[in-house]
Amino acid sequence: MFDAKKVKDECVAWIRDFFEKNGPDCNAVIGISGGKDSSVAAALCVEALGVDRVVGVLMPNGVQHDIDAARKLVSHLGIKNYEINVKDAIDGVVSAFPEDLEMSNMSKVNLPPRIRMATLYAVSQSVNGRVCNTCNLSEDWVGYSTRYGDSVGDFSPMSFLTVTEVKEIGHLLRLPADLVEKTPIDGLCGKTDEDNLGFTYATLDKYIRTGICEDEETREIIDRKHKANLFKLEFMPCFKPEI
Repeated sequence: MFDAKKVKDECVAWIRDFFEKNGPDCNAVIGISGGKDSSVAAALCVEALGVDRVVGVLMPNGVQHDIDAARKLVSHLGIKNYEINVKDAIDGVVSAFPEDLEMSNMSKVNLPPRIRMATLYAVSQSVNGRVCNTCNLSEDWVGYSTRYGDSVGDFSPMSFLTVTEVKEIGHLLRLPADLVEKTPIDGLCGKTDEDNLGFTYATLDKYIRTGICEDEETREIIDRKHKANLFKLEFMPCFKPEI
């Protein structure tokens, strides 16, 4: 049985310990989308460090239809925040591609989160910060993140929590219910996460925690995605000479 309060309290203590060891005077810097993950991560950091040591960064790509959710979150928490539109940076890279080099569709899809992460680190280094990774176990399990985009950070409070568990903690932290339960959109091609994955997070979370998945085809898809994307979670392979 998942004890949301126990895990929340332990996570808050872990965040405090991380900062005591890795920057006692530093601030937590978080990319804010307005979804459950960035909302819960920001709220955990506020409880751990205080509202004055958490900085939110909103990074729309041109017009973001749900930007009001991100603004609602930073207002609710009362944290300092910056809004930086990354459209020009993304367009600049795309337009700079040589004529004889066609940018692949996946390159176009994954460029925005990589530009956002570069932006987040630029802000972090300007405010004496440490970047908070907002990934969860469910997304990581099936590789639903962009390598060197939203998959990175300096500390990660939710990498071993499923979507279901993150939501429980979000409600416990008294975050606005519409943010915690907001239908996750990939932010890349406009589809919901579950549309892209082909199964629900509830199904995935149950399989992760219990090993049970009633639909054999879905189980095979999850296993295939997990195996194919394990490299995203591993340390970069390095050659070590025998010297």
